[in-house]
Amino acid sequence: MKVSAAAVALASALVLANFADQSHGTLQEGFYKGKCNVDVEKIVSDIITPLVGQKPSITPALLRMQFHDCFVNMAARAKKTAIPNRSVRGYDVLDLVKTAIEKSCPGGVSCADVIVMATRDAVAASKGGWYVQTGRRDGSVSLAKNVNLPGSPSCGHTVGVTHCSFIKNCLYNFNNTGSTDPTMQTELAVSLKLKCPYTSTIDNRVDLDQGGRSLAIVGEPTSEIDDNSFYKQIVICRGVLRINQELALNKQTKDTVNKVAISSNDYFLTKFQHAMVKLGAVEVLTVTQGEIRK
Repeated sequence: MKVSAAAVALASALVLANFADQSHGTLQEGFYKGKCNVDVEKIVSDIITPLVGQKPSITPALLRMQFHDCFVNMAARAKKTAIPNRSVRGYDVLDLVKTAIEKSCPGGVSCADVIVMATRDAVAASKGGWYVQTGRRDGSVSLAKNVNLPGSPSCGHTVGVTHCSFIKNCLYNFNNTGSTDPTMQTELAVSLKLKCPYTSTIDNRVDLDQGGRSLAIVGEPTSEIDDNSFYKQIVICRGVLRINQELALNKQTKDTVNKVAISSNDYFLTKFQHAMVKLGAVEVLTVTQGEIRK
């Protein structure tokens, strides 16, 4: 799989920026307290938490959704139809949450805040979670052609899966060499080739976090749990996607990756929580900017 320089640069920048301190403007915790006489955050949690228990893939879907939302200051209808977002799952979940909120607080909660709260609760159900700042408003521009994004950053690939079609080039024809990506651990390459045979037409799912599949790693695969196992994997060249492995190889990010890999999981969760809060503060509209979409 060929990875664009823009995608690698964006992922690298996010790792560096998101693991440092930063202020978050006019957003605040508990923005909706006292509004509409309902607990808005509880409405979100009561829907998302049981859904994640039934379908863990909701968590990576919402993480990707928040990433796309934070970098596109536009109305929801444009985001849904834009080409980079057509593969983004989770709109049905967000529609379910937004509908429930509208019944109790019509026109009072933005779609942007719904995405942030839903993502937080999904990650919390996957052993993560963080405090959430709210008070966003939605973009009022609705032009799908203005959406121009690379794929989602690898910082959030501690949960989720990819498919064989995205990694076959790395396994069988890296950079048109007819061979495997030389940076990939041999044991991992062998295991992925069994999962993704060259001639197979079945697009199997592949865990992004390969924790537990190496004799050097103790434990079970953790692609449904938000933890630092992903970082432990990429420092020993067990990144499934090339953009993941680049984080451990790039001189700008490798020290941060190594620090997360050797630290406690609590350290990772704290840093991940801070990173998501900062991501949620990128290019936000507040106060009188934008609108609140129904």
